[in-house]
Amino acid sequence: MEYIDLRSDTVTRPTPAMREAMYKAEVGDDVYGDDPTVSELEEYAAQVVGKEAALFVPSGTFGNQLALFTHCQRGEEVILGEDCHIVAHEVGAAAVIAGVQLRPLVSNKGELDPAEIRARIRKPDIHSPRTGLICLENAHSNGRVVSMANMAAISALAKDHGLPVHLDGARLFNAASYLQVDARKITAHCDSVMFCLCKGLCAPVGSILAGTRDFIDRARKGRKLMGGGLRQAGVLAAPGLLALREMRQRVAEDHANALLLGKGLAGIPGIEVNLADIHINMVFCDLTKTGYPLDRLAHELWQRGIKINPPSNGKMRFVTHYWITPANVHHVVNTLREILASG
Repeated sequence: MEYIDLRSDTVTRPTPAMREAMYKAEVGDDVYGDDPTVSELEEYAAQVVGKEAALFVPSGTFGNQLALFTHCQRGEEVILGEDCHIVAHEVGAAAVIAGVQLRPLVSNKGELDPAEIRARIRKPDIHSPRTGLICLENAHSNGRVVSMANMAAISALAKDHGLPVHLDGARLFNAASYLQVDARKITAHCDSVMFCLCKGLCAPVGSILAGTRDFIDRARKGRKLMGGGLRQAGVLAAPGLLALREMRQRVAEDHANALLLGKGLAGIPGIEVNLADIHINMVFCDLTKTGYPLDRLAHELWQRGIKINPPSNGKMRFVTHYWITPANVHHVVNTLREILASG
């Protein structure tokens, strides 16, 4: 059965052009620095986000944790949102790898209050950890895009205190598309940025960490320490190049399909959708008022050829991507309507 897979935009398969590029990729040993396709990807990726240098890493979590490991000394403190990916979905790696303490703040749908950040920057004290880094996330994993004004205010605050800012930009190009700006406008407000090639861009593997040349030189050694030394990685970098050159230009189509899906779901009795929160390719909806046994819903959809993660606290997330069409969206809405009507 050919499934409609809405679990995440990480489920995208490489396009035929990507598979051909993988087959033809010129390779070398990247640990020795002689894989030409990886080098090309890193140089191009740095240009795309306006940074001096970039590093190809296996995953987004790897890139974020490598950033913390490179920016911070052990025992330092990192200020970030309590609902961000680094806190909620990276297995507590900051404590294990970088040996840092996280100081989470309550966010307003992903945006952090600069005044709250300022209040939590540690003053020099023999009893206190040193504040070493501020982390932001844009687009946020709640599906919303953080405003440029909010990022600019936090960036200015960080500079006043001599602190670096790292951006978890896993879906950076979704944020840029929503804000209708070049990605470099967003990354101008951070010292380092991680963005994914395999979230909505169809590359099968990999993310990029970018920053100053000195930062990336240090991160390259940290990547090796963390087990991320890559060998003939050109076969993975080749689809990454296509992801950046072509696929990032079309993510607005995924946003349009997400809004189409959100409007369709909102028309089903009992389903609550905040359409104003659909900034990118994610739709969150509350099904608790439908009266349907939510623990059965994912299985019922799966039996009908639709893959979705089970609801969490009564809420369900749908994620559109390259392989989801408007026809798929209408089918999902109609199928869900039928399931809920059946009781």
